[in-house]
Amino acid sequence: MKKKIALLAMLVAVTTVLASCNAFKWFIGNVKEELVGRELILQTYDEESQLIDSVTGKSISIEADDKFAIKDDEGGTISKSAVLNITVGGNQMLHVGSSMIAYDTELEDIFAEYSKTVDIDKVNRSVPFVNRMVNDMKNFTTGADKIVLIRSQSGKPLATFAGNKVSYYSTDIEKATGLMIDGKYLLIYRCDYTIYDTKLLLNS
Repeated sequence: MKKKIALLAMLVAVTTVLASCNAFKWFIGNVKEELVGRELILQTYDEESQLIDSVTGKSISIEADDKFAIKDDEGGTISKSAVLNITVGGNQMLHVGSSMIAYDTELEDIFAEYSKTVDIDKVNRSVPFVNRMVNDMKNFTTGADKIVLIRSQSGKPLATFAGNKVSYYSTDIEKATGLMIDGKYLLIYRCDYTIYDTKLLLNS
């Protein structure tokens, strides 16, 4: 009986550790996406980082449309598809080309909050943009170990997220990266991005 209790306690401890691990949450999230979809905010942007459209849904699934993948004679993939096949609550979207992010509804886009109070075009050019934003938004960034700055293909900032545990993963979609930020999902498609230690940006 003691052995069973010890085994059960060890199983609970291992499960607890795994549940806090970004890699485990990445795996579980992928399984969930296949079964029921994720609850996400999906946004596309033009080269000037102007928002084109925004869709929020409780059952969103995003995958590469395999019809557009380039394959060799044996069926192996030479080049992944860059065409996104997206389902939102049973409705379909196809997307290719413009920058897109899809993120967990519990993630806070710091850039969206910053843009409400600051005229981005009039920001002092002598102070690096991301440093200025992080210092101005300390209530959002204090305590966060990492900052993720996402830019359009022409280099204009479009979204920023902060977290303590940031991990990144390859995806089956050409020019797309998956991230986990404190256990919450973020997909970056056709964007530039940089992940900084927050300490690098504060007060400099």
